[in-house]
Amino acid sequence: MEWQGEATVMTQRRHGENAVILTVLSRDIGLLSGMVPGGASSKRAAMLQPGSRLSLRWRARLEDQLGGFSAEPARSRPGLIASPAALAGVNAVTSLLTFALPERDPHPRLVDLTETLLDQMDSGTDWAETYILWELRLLDELGFGLDLGSCAVTGQRSGLAYVSPRTGRAVSAQAAGEWAPKLLPLPAILGGCGNGGVMDALALTGHFLETRLAEAHAGKPLPPARARLVSRLRAADTSGS
Repeated sequence: MEWQGEATVMTQRRHGENAVILTVLSRDIGLLSGMVPGGASSKRAAMLQPGSRLSLRWRARLEDQLGGFSAEPARSRPGLIASPAALAGVNAVTSLLTFALPERDPHPRLVDLTETLLDQMDSGTDWAETYILWELRLLDELGFGLDLGSCAVTGQRSGLAYVSPRTGRAVSAQAAGEWAPKLLPLPAILGGCGNGGVMDALALTGHFLETRLAEAHAGKPLPPARARLVSRLRAADTSGS
């Protein structure tokens, strides 16, 4: 078995004295893991940091074996460790992807948005809204997508103010009526007619990540890296207000 192409590092862990087990994300194959001999050396370790792009060749004798990588640098993203926010961001992205996706299950649309998001984190531009869209795309790709385009009750596309915590469908302010206190607010940043920005949107996506994605994984909790990112973005939002 053999695969060759470019991919982005998700995780690495030490294996023995000098090797590492590397998990990468590629557009055409999804997540893939393999051993990198000598990957623990100081020279190679910098190349294998999460978020870095690599040119890889993976080989294994059998399809279900771990296999091994030969790796060369394709593009580094030094900005991912240049700020605490970017570091928290890449940790959340890589943790959620390795938590949610099975190996060798390609999701090209999700990978494309992941690469865009990591590029924004690397460049130091404002990436919080892209991250929210990325969480929505992650839910959608795994079959847990939200329907925020029209009211679940009336079908109207204006005046949307809430989201059903059970179905993930939008509800207009008029249709919500006495049920409004039991619904989740739809923030303006996601097309709601009221207020609400980044933190409100993260609360909304977080609800469905916990109740749908985490529960689908036998009730395992979400990776702590996501909560750490939300805390950091909340602190930045508070200090900037």
